[in-house]
Amino acid sequence: MPRLYAGQQLRALRLSAGLNQRAMAARLGLSVSYLSQLETGERPLTPAVTTALARHYPQALAAIEGEAPARRLAALGEALADPALTPLDADEAARLAEERPAVADRLIALHAAKRAAEERLAIAEESMTTGTGARLPWEAVRDWFHEAGNYVDRLDRAAETLATQPGFSAAEALQRHGVTLATDSDEDAPLARFDGATLTLNAALPPESRRFLIAHRLAATAFAREIEAIVAGADVVGAEARRLLAVGLANYAAGALVMPYAAFRAEALRLRHDIDRLCRSFTVSFEQACHRLSTLQRSGAEGVPFFFCRVDMAGNITKRHSATRLQFARFGGACPLWHVHEAAAIPDRILVQHAETPDGVRYISMAKGLVKPSGSFARSPRRYAVVLGCEATHAADFVYADAVDRTRAPTPIGISCRLCPRDDCDQRAFPPTDRAIAVEPAVRRVVPYRVV
Repeated sequence: MPRLYAGQQLRALRLSAGLNQRAMAARLGLSVSYLSQLETGERPLTPAVTTALARHYPQALAAIEGEAPARRLAALGEALADPALTPLDADEAARLAEERPAVADRLIALHAAKRAAEERLAIAEESMTTGTGARLPWEAVRDWFHEAGNYVDRLDRAAETLATQPGFSAAEALQRHGVTLATDSDEDAPLARFDGATLTLNAALPPESRRFLIAHRLAATAFAREIEAIVAGADVVGAEARRLLAVGLANYAAGALVMPYAAFRAEALRLRHDIDRLCRSFTVSFEQACHRLSTLQRSGAEGVPFFFCRVDMAGNITKRHSATRLQFARFGGACPLWHVHEAAAIPDRILVQHAETPDGVRYISMAKGLVKPSGSFARSPRRYAVVLGCEATHAADFVYADAVDRTRAPTPIGISCRLCPRDDCDQRAFPPTDRAIAVEPAVRRVVPYRVV
């Protein structure tokens, strides 16, 4: 196979990602001098470099060497990262993909089947717990966004085009659509109410929430045709699910209006994803900024792949999305060793965790407890926590990684107790669904059984 030189493409990729050579070299696991030689065309791409590009920039690699080989190598790398398989180094994986593509494709298919089986196990867990395997409307919509990669290109680009017009104001744009704004001082009033002509907002709303709700109504009005077309083509069943999807799409577009893609992505990279600084730059809430970071998956201009979720005081996951290999339980609580639970109990304090999932992948995550004021002493405020994280290989782009010592052993976490294969966890609440247990009355353990 002829050697491949891609200096200009590598340099263009680095600049589009907003990285200097040191940061790019760290992300790809190279020395700065070696990256410089690659960019100047002094050296060709090696299997190790190709594997690193496949992991972090699969779209760019596809453009460099062709779509099918790049996709195969990226998928093979993910499959071989599974601890159930004997690990291969980068050179061996690249040779396997190149010289034995049929074998590589079979490994990829087996890995996909394994992941599908895990998904079916999660559904079986839900069916066992709730008594039904059917998805509720909000679950169907949540899964639709997850399957879409939490990125809706048509809406995102339309919102960015509108938001970047000179002198853009969502409130003024909404008024041009014939909608007037009003304020309701009644503390029991809904957060927002729209009667077809007037958008009435609760007076107790903080500025960032007020701004977002105005953007939501503008999106629902200005992009009504786009939203209707997406809903019509969506694989969700039932009128309520379709209405929820339309609301979710308007929410998505609202986030894209207040945080336009290119500007937000560039600022996030510049600030190493410091959420508080992003909030000040775009006048958004902490949760809004975290959620938006999880949507930056535009082809050719991807952001750092993050996972994001919101957890209530009971440990229920009320929002979830992952652009990483980490997947959340379909319902209920998360791993008790996850720092998000502690964050929910301690508002306005950022906690950082270095964790490892059963598949051997390590993550850096940031969690913060938040309180949404109710506007009245008579009503309790809403308390919850949000968590944002990425694989540890992206630590250089995640300012919160500076707070952890990654030379120390990471915290072992799982998805949920019923799905976690770890047999030595002192925090286990339930045995794994697919494993047998042994009860030994003469032996006292933290839990009254042993996973076998």
